[in-house]
Amino acid sequence: MKLHPLWQEYPALQPELRQTLTLMEDSIKLKNKPVAAAILSMIHSGGKLLRPAYQLLFSQFGPEQDRKKAVSLAASIEMLHTATLVHDDIVDQADLRRGLQTIRSEFGNAVAVYAGDFLFVCCFKLMADYASSLRSLQINSRSMEKILNGELGQMDTRYATDVTIAEYLENISGKTAELFSLSCSVGALESGTSERFAKECGDIGQNIGMAFQIIDDILDYSENVTTIGKPVLEDVRQGVYSLPLLLALQKAPQKFLPLLEKRATITDAEVETLYAYVHEFGGVAAAKAYATEYTDKALKGIKKLPNNDLNTKKTLLQLTQTILDRKN
Repeated sequence: MKLHPLWQEYPALQPELRQTLTLMEDSIKLKNKPVAAAILSMIHSGGKLLRPAYQLLFSQFGPEQDRKKAVSLAASIEMLHTATLVHDDIVDQADLRRGLQTIRSEFGNAVAVYAGDFLFVCCFKLMADYASSLRSLQINSRSMEKILNGELGQMDTRYATDVTIAEYLENISGKTAELFSLSCSVGALESGTSERFAKECGDIGQNIGMAFQIIDDILDYSENVTTIGKPVLEDVRQGVYSLPLLLALQKAPQKFLPLLEKRATITDAEVETLYAYVHEFGGVAAAKAYATEYTDKALKGIKKLPNNDLNTKKTLLQLTQTILDRKN
């Protein structure tokens, strides 16, 4: 089963990541062929599998090395992530993801809703079957609540030009960073570590997720559709204003407000002007400073982790530096 090129540098992780994909595929047992096909197309659309990878890596710190359980929980987390993406694309009316047609675009909204719902079911079935700790299920359910609150927070601030940086950070803390946090904390906890250690791992994941989302937002202002796999600045047309724009907006509201007030009717030429203003007024550079701060916190946390025979800490440092210094 083909993995993202990222994992060529991590041969030790490849077998369990392939097992994760296989288990996800085997979990899709539906009589409804369109929904099954839609889910399978999403699973094989070339995602990086970062969240299951972190779950698998953090599961190496505990004394209980049940790798079948670790793979199963990794699959459950990736299914949860995939479900949120499917539903996000419905809300955003998105046609592309990872450079490919979204489920809603290819199969319609009805199929996409059921596909996302079924993935949530698969996630909790795997968690219920393999999580040995009730605490893990509690963490999972609370994480879902935080993810939803982040999405609702973003929805509540659509087209709002007075969104504060604190509100933006709170929203991405839920909608993106929480799932990274869940991956790291559950990975550690279910391998037999203490709750305190698992919480520290979750904090590392939170910082990774914050940096990851900020970098993703920065790429909207530095890459093209071929590179990032979605229409550049489509979020602006949807009324979702990310950190580079918000930071630049604070510097020169008189330049941005006339354009942003056009909302979805903003033209391509005006989007290009907006893009130029974000750079002119330092939005990208300022956002990079935020990403660097969260990256440094994540790496500092990883360096404090214990050493083990698998060199897990070294792998985590390398992987985290790679994904937080990415160009796509």
